[in-house]
Formats: sequence, structure tokens, C-alpha cells
Amino acid sequence: MRLKDQVAIVTGAGRGIGVAIAKGLAREGAAVVVNYSRSATEAAEVVRDIHEAGGNAVAVQADVKELADHDRLVSAALGSFGRLDILVNNAGIEFRQPFLTTTVDQWDLTLGVNLKGVYFLSQKCAQVMMRTGGGKIINISSVHDTVPLSNRSAYAVSKGGLAMLTKSLALELAEHKINVNAISPGAILTEMNREHLSAPEVRARLLSRIPWNRLGEVDDCVGAAVFLASLESNYVTGATLYVDGGLLLRRL
Repeated sequence: MRLKDQVAIVTGAGRGIGVAIAKGLAREGAAVVVNYSRSATEAAEVVRDIHEAGGNAVAVQADVKELADHDRLVSAALGSFGRLDILVNNAGIEFRQPFLTTTVDQWDLTLGVNLKGVYFLSQKCAQVMMRTGGGKIINISSVHDTVPLSNRSAYAVSKGGLAMLTKSLALELAEHKINVNAISPGAILTEMNREHLSAPEVRARLLSRIPWNRLGEVDDCVGAAVFLASLESNYVTGATLYVDGGLLLRRL
């Protein structure tokens, strides 16, 4: 087990990629704080599945854009498991809205969850990690940290900012033996995009751009997360792993 005796917080772990990563870290021996904002039932199911597989986990409600909620996540890790080694900033939100009609509320919510929450939760977790010899911070970004996305400009801006945040934190936290890296998924089938990608013409157009000729599954992101959380990645920091089936090799 590559993560034996490690403790992880995974935000947004009640749905989608977060579920797969939480279970994947647990399979490798990590105790996991399964964070959720609204999906309490789903988070409880993730915890149950981890326990049934012989792992250890607790579900903790916190809205990552609310900085006061961050204490609850860190306290859960320390109170339940005694330490904190890994933070996976997975929680994210997007609005399908043209730039010309995007509202201030949509902008603030998107940046609050996708960037501000990541920044300050990472700060709080890093302050704990540096007292115990280091740790790993993994930001779940998107291929749209590199290429723009029509009708979701606020989302793309937040992910572009997350790319620079990853590098900036990696630079500052290296002296504390905290690695900071990102995973940028491509077209991964989740609750967020399932309805949109159910249209045959949309799916066919997207598949034509993916060299592997298939949509990604949430489990496709797990290997990268486990690697970046493990000792195997100790000399990797400030990097982004693109899990996209080759999507970025072709023009979008």
C-alpha cells in the first residue's frame, strides 16, 4: 500500500472524480476525509464503500468557498486520524453562460469555489503539514487551464488561475517539503456534463478530437492522483499531468 498511515482530505468527494479519487487513495491505505457541500447521502455512501473495502474514512460537510468551513475539514483530519498528509482540491463548479450575459454572482461563485477556496484551504493545510515534515497538495484542474472554453469563460479563467496557483505554491512550499501539483482532466464523463454529452452529435464531435476515441471515466484520474500523493512523486512539484486521452494534441 503506497499511502499506508497517510491521511487525506478530498474536497467535493461526494460526486464524480472526487469519489473515484477518495476511494483510490483509501485502497492504497490512506484514511480519507470525504468532503461534501450538499451531497450528504452520496458522501455517506462513499464512506460506507471505503469501510466495506477495509479502509477508513469520515464524511465532513464544508463549502470550500466559505473560509470559515475550512477549520472543520482540518479538524476532522486531525481529530479523527491524528495528522494530515494529503490535500486534494477537487471541488469545482461551472456555469454554461456566454460571456456577455455572465453575472457577478456567477463569477463570484465560480472563482470562490474553484480558486479562492483552493488558495485558502491549501494555506490552512500547508500550515499543518509543515509541522509534521511535509505533505502533498493536488489540484484538480482541467484541460481548459490551457485552452479557452466557449460559454464558460469564468470557469476557464478559474482553471487558468489554478495552473499559476499550482506553480506559485510549489515554489513557496518546497522548502517545507510540500509538493504541489495538478491533474488536468479532459473529457471525463461526470454528473456535471453527462446530460450535455448525451446528445449524439455532441459526443461524436468530441470523440473526433480525442486520439483515444473514447470519453474518459472518473477512474482514469485515480492513478495520477495516487502517484502525486505517494513518495514516488517526491521530486515532482509544480507540474500538471494532463489526463485527456490526447485531447490537447489536436486543436479544439
